[in-house]
Amino acid sequence: MNSSQVNDLFQESQQIEIVVPAQKVPERIDKFLIREIANISRTRLQQLIGLELVLVDGKVIKPSHTVLTGEKIAVTLPRLQKTEVAPQNIPLNILYEDEFLLVVNKPAGMVVHPAIGNPDRTLVNALLFHCTDLSGINGEIRPGIVHRLDKDTSGLLVAAKNDVTHRKLSAQFSDRTVSRNYIALVWGHLSPKTATIETFYGRSSRNRKKMSVLNEGKWAVTSYAVLEELPLLSLIRLKLGTGRTHQIRVHMAHIGHPVFSDYAYGGRNRRLGSLNVKDRELAARYLEMLQRQALHAQTLEFVHPATGEKMNFTSPVPDDIQSLLEFARSRG
Repeated sequence: MNSSQVNDLFQESQQIEIVVPAQKVPERIDKFLIREIANISRTRLQQLIGLELVLVDGKVIKPSHTVLTGEKIAVTLPRLQKTEVAPQNIPLNILYEDEFLLVVNKPAGMVVHPAIGNPDRTLVNALLFHCTDLSGINGEIRPGIVHRLDKDTSGLLVAAKNDVTHRKLSAQFSDRTVSRNYIALVWGHLSPKTATIETFYGRSSRNRKKMSVLNEGKWAVTSYAVLEELPLLSLIRLKLGTGRTHQIRVHMAHIGHPVFSDYAYGGRNRRLGSLNVKDRELAARYLEMLQRQALHAQTLEFVHPATGEKMNFTSPVPDDIQSLLEFARSRG
């Protein structure tokens, strides 16, 4: 174990010892420990295993280790250091809040968590100012963040205030029991009007910052339904079957109808070359009106981890997309 790694990530510690009970069905050690240790996530357990802070019968093990009856598991459970991300007084549009979680309507242009190129003015900075405590389950620079939206995608996000809530919400996302619907303006008119796109998915070999449909990889599922056809554009509703990075944007580009004004996946000026003069002028006017991808996380439904209540939220169409919609309708 590299002690400097531990010192960088943690301070102080707690020792936990567990004996695997008799007649235990064999299973991975991380799944077993999630039930045995309160307020811990699978992600953090895997991190601890990687730092050699989980021993079985005194020996270092791999994350894939299968626990067996009678094994003695020793876990060094350090306390996470406080995040170095500074709280910042950034206004938040909070639709719901209680002692366990909050639901935020994120504006376009706000990055969810700090990263290279966006070290501050993020949703995490705003949440740290608003809340006295947030879950640290996802790492020091992402307190409270259960899922994310791209910088230029607007709409609904749920954030956790403690690790138990975070773990239970993350499980709902993992089990695909969270319902998320988006609306988008895309180029062209789609046929069929409703469909499900299912592909293998992963990082592009040509540009590692982008994602791509592949011949093998993770499975990605997106369903869409056309709500309205407009000159050169369609307004559609989308439902995620999986939650891959950039999934909607990549899938719509894959079927030849990229999200309008999407710089990364062919949704801006690349579309103009195939248009006649009149349509090109109209498309150029559209592009002047909206400088970000026309994608909005409109609805969010999940079960409250503490109360068991089904929670439903809807975010209105943001002004920039609404203005473009009204202009396009006037040209129909």
